[in-house]
Amino acid sequence: MKELTLNKKEQARLQIMNLVLQGQCKMAEATSLMGVSERHIWRLLAAYRKDGAAALAHGNRGRIPPNIVTEEQRMAVLELAKGTYAGFNHTHLTEMLEERDKLQLSRSTVRRILIAEGLRSPLKRRPPKHRSRRERRSQEGMLLQVDGSRHDWLQGRGPYLTLVGSIDDATGTVYALFREQEDAHGYFLLLEEIIKSKGIPLALYSDRHSIFKVPARESETLEEQLLGKREPTQFGRAMLELGIQAILALSPQAKGRIERLWRTFQSRLISELRLAGISTIEEANEFLKIFLPRFNSRFGVVPTEEGLAYRQPDTSLCLEGVLCFKYQRTVASDNTISFDGHALQLLESPQRSSYAHAKVEVQERLDGSLVVVYQGNILATKKASPLAVTLRARPGKRGGVSSPTHSNNVHPVAQDDPELNTKSSSRGKKPAKDHPWRTLRLT
Repeated sequence: MKELTLNKKEQARLQIMNLVLQGQCKMAEATSLMGVSERHIWRLLAAYRKDGAAALAHGNRGRIPPNIVTEEQRMAVLELAKGTYAGFNHTHLTEMLEERDKLQLSRSTVRRILIAEGLRSPLKRRPPKHRSRRERRSQEGMLLQVDGSRHDWLQGRGPYLTLVGSIDDATGTVYALFREQEDAHGYFLLLEEIIKSKGIPLALYSDRHSIFKVPARESETLEEQLLGKREPTQFGRAMLELGIQAILALSPQAKGRIERLWRTFQSRLISELRLAGISTIEEANEFLKIFLPRFNSRFGVVPTEEGLAYRQPDTSLCLEGVLCFKYQRTVASDNTISFDGHALQLLESPQRSSYAHAKVEVQERLDGSLVVVYQGNILATKKASPLAVTLRARPGKRGGVSSPTHSNNVHPVAQDDPELNTKSSSRGKKPAKDHPWRTLRLT
């Protein structure tokens, strides 16, 4: 006969059952002592009379739980954690096991398996500190935190990249793109994507990078001294035109939400970029189109108030004319302007036949095109004809750089013409002593 060991609770029930059968304990007292209904005590008595003390043991004793982790599952988790998902933190690994390998295990189970094998999470957690939690903004679009993270995102498979991104303070929705450097062009592209998909946010929270604020160490220009204030940066000017409030943080901790986002991305995004074999910036930006919707769905939160605080841009707003780089130029007398080594010819328009000496605005759009604007109107332009000094400096021209296919500064046509070669060779001879030229000079 198989031995049976009762736990303390079951031993107490056995004692109460014996007292009830001996008539030393009333049914009402047994109900109170065991904490069960009288009907259930009658069931226990019937089973006890039939099977003895074994009837008081739990029915699942000795059975294998249906949710137990099998040895095959444990070995599969260890193999994937050491191979395919090496470097993934425990929470991320659990999600990938369920999504890609159909292994539905809890994070605590995966962690227990890995800890038993000495595989700790690569994500080091700091000890908790006492802090006051800042309340999130109530509606999506009220505040976006923006920043750039320079990191070895491709882990040596490609160049160092900067991830330029934003996170909505109310919902945690993330927009991001990879750039070679943290620059205003990247923030223009990021803001353009947000406006086209959602609208114009009410405020942007950023650090004091020179993209957002002119450094205090830079000396003021004469115009700034006359105005009594600093001119905004290119990105700051665009925010003023769009009516977006700029909030500058005094410390990295002030914009902790996006700082923590980079810490999460440097664990999750890096691992998935490696898993997908990404090695170029173009591939990385394409991968973000897949990664970000999943990330936002997984970590997004519901705002306290419904609706969007994003403002829809006016139909008359030319977004490309706002999210660009703007420079002031003075038109020359021949109706041309110079910009970054390029000469643009302004064409005659019905509004004005000549723009000589007028102040115009040159817009360098995000696609690389140049647009000239005068008093809000776009002017027709074309590439200006080169100046004579430019033509003289062309290779193969007299006074310029000689053509590399010909030597001794001989015109290419003269090489095949004997008469031209004779004239050219006689040009270098000295005149004789009795030459009329010498005689005239002596007299």
